[in-house]
Amino acid sequence: MKSKVAVVMGSDSDLDIMLEAVKVLKDFDIDWEIVVSSAHRSPERTSQFARTARKKGFEVIIAGAGAAAHLAGVMAAETTLPVIGVPIPSSALKGIDALLSTVQMPAGIPVATMALGKAGARNAALFAVEILAVGNEDLRDRLKEYRKKLADGVEEKDSRVKKKALDMLG
Repeated sequence: MKSKVAVVMGSDSDLDIMLEAVKVLKDFDIDWEIVVSSAHRSPERTSQFARTARKKGFEVIIAGAGAAAHLAGVMAAETTLPVIGVPIPSSALKGIDALLSTVQMPAGIPVATMALGKAGARNAALFAVEILAVGNEDLRDRLKEYRKKLADGVEEKDSRVKKKALDMLG
């Protein structure tokens, strides 16, 4: 059976950011499902999803929410699956409220918390891949290749910057 990750967001307005997670999951050929569920506006739906996620075949939950951002914490309270929180910068506080709401979980109910916004969504998916790779050699190899491509990209950028600097300075 292929690995499956739930990408849950508190509002449809979070889709643009959370699609970054989906792109990574697709790149690693991991099955995913997008769900909109609010910890505040639909608490029973949110709790029910988290309670039944394992039965539905999910192995990791990525939860993105803004403002008071209790989505990841509520889901973590209702499941023993790993939950990764993505704070969404959607309020007047530009995401600081979401970051603090996601990261400040009480002892005993952990939520892995990523950076704000798109970078956080991408890293959440990569962290999900790392979790799934613990028991999957193919995913481990693909992660190694991904990291190698990142390193190769730095080398290429270094060469381009040096050439451009020399060209600019004559």
